[in-house]
Amino acid sequence: MKLVCFLTLFLSFASVASPPALHPELEMFRPFLDSHWEGDLTEPGKEKKMIDRSVWSRALNGQAIKTLHSVNDGDYGGETMIFWDQKQKKIAYYYFTTAGFYTHGTMTYNPETKSIEALENVENNAQGITQVRSHSVLDPTGRLQISSEYLQHGKWVKGHSASYKRVPRTEVKFR
Repeated sequence: MKLVCFLTLFLSFASVASPPALHPELEMFRPFLDSHWEGDLTEPGKEKKMIDRSVWSRALNGQAIKTLHSVNDGDYGGETMIFWDQKQKKIAYYYFTTAGFYTHGTMTYNPETKSIEALENVENNAQGITQVRSHSVLDPTGRLQISSEYLQHGKWVKGHSASYKRVPRTEVKFR
């Protein structure tokens, strides 16, 4: 009987200790899961601060990653679903925004540089942006460095860049 109790106790701890299942192609995102991030998107020379807060979580039984973010507590925000697209054999995503546009694209992970390159198509953008290219890397200090450029009116222009740091639990607010 003691052996049965020990095995039951051991197996219950073992199941608690193992990380939740995640699609194998999404494993590179595990360091971001269940974490909160904050980045400063303020453009050089601008007085008004643009603080972006985000949270990353496992979704759909590990078949997807969900991110929520908002700038300045709801001035702008969005929700992303990242998943493995079996047909394309790529990491794909959809991003929906409070500004009424959405994007869809694919990501490529480089394990040597621990960086992610993304290319997305933009639908319904009022500023004439039709595509976005971005580069993201989780650097050795634990900061997430992001830079982007936009295809706007047929020309590639510099987009936003930011350095995000992990923060204690934060609230992502929408209005």
